[in-house]
Parts: sequence; C-alpha cells; structure tokens
Amino acid sequence: MSNRRRLERLLRTKLHAVGRQYEETKRAYTDAKSATLANLPTDGEGRARIVCRRYAEKRAVSLDSDARPSCYDPEHPDCQGCVEDIRENRIETW
Repeated sequence: MSNRRRLERLLRTKLHAVGRQYEETKRAYTDAKSATLANLPTDGEGRARIVCRRYAEKRAVSLDSDARPSCYDPEHPDCQGCVEDIRENRIETW
C-alpha cells in the first residue's frame, strides 16, 4: 500500500471518529439540557434518571422537547401518567 493511500485511510478513519464523537457529544448536551429544563437528575451521559411507571424499574432516558421519555408510548396509561408526573415535578427519580 502506498504512503498516499495510508495517509488517506488514516485521515478518513480519524474524521469518522471525530464525527461520531461530535454526534455523541451533541446528543449528550441535548439530553442534559432537556433533563435540566424538566428539573430531573441526570446520569453521566446527560440522560434523565426516572423510575418507569410501566415496568417499575430505574431507567436513564433521553427526553424530547415536550419532556417525554424516549420510551414513551402514547397509547399506554402508565406512560401518559409518567409524562404528567414529569410536567408536575412529582416523578420518582433515583
């Protein structure tokens, strides 16, 4: 393999790694911002730490712009209650 090909491959690999890291950082920032606006504790990656009403388990979840967890199911009554609890600051956290 020529030096030029090696250099191109190295640059391509490094650029892909930087792009992945940028996207992860951007997602973590957005998650932390949403969780902070909803006044919820966060984990190390910026996800909100809640106790799921549907499955009664601790979860670290991303919140969308309407403060709904990523696992939210609009048809399920427990999920609807969870979102109401988040909005009224009475959601169980860990």
